[in-house]
Amino acid sequence: MVQKTPGAPQDDKGAAPIRAHVLFIEARFYEDIADLLIEGAVAECAKRGVTFERISVPGALEIPQVLAAAAEARAAGRAMFDGALALGCVIRGETAHYDIVCNNANHWLMDVAMHQSIPVGNAILTVDTRAQALARAEGGINGKGGDAARACLRLIETKRAFWGAQA
Repeated sequence: MVQKTPGAPQDDKGAAPIRAHVLFIEARFYEDIADLLIEGAVAECAKRGVTFERISVPGALEIPQVLAAAAEARAAGRAMFDGALALGCVIRGETAHYDIVCNNANHWLMDVAMHQSIPVGNAILTVDTRAQALARAEGGINGKGGDAARACLRLIETKRAFWGAQA
């Protein structure tokens, strides 16, 4: 939350309900990892009373493209959402493809988020091994899916505070 005077940091884990609708964009290339990320995001949204809709894409490179399309629809009044979650996984392989996917997915995701003023929680895991991906995704609400949802909701609250809207 935007604070005009210094104060103690807020603990998002005990945060109050928020009226918001969030767009989940999930890369399904690694189905089992995607399912774990979704589990955490859904759990955090349920805890906070947040509604959501899900859009599935093949891989991480498609996430920013869908966010851009959704942003255009939102600007035209054809879609309504307060923020978005990017959920997916890129596991390092033997070629430079990993670097291309990670760099472009994250760069363009943030580019759209910044230019369209969309609060985005990013849980596109970029890891060396499948074991690392599972360790980050597992844990339900405490995994990276839940972390991304908390980040997105905090950004929504912050944006509303700047504009004077109630969360």
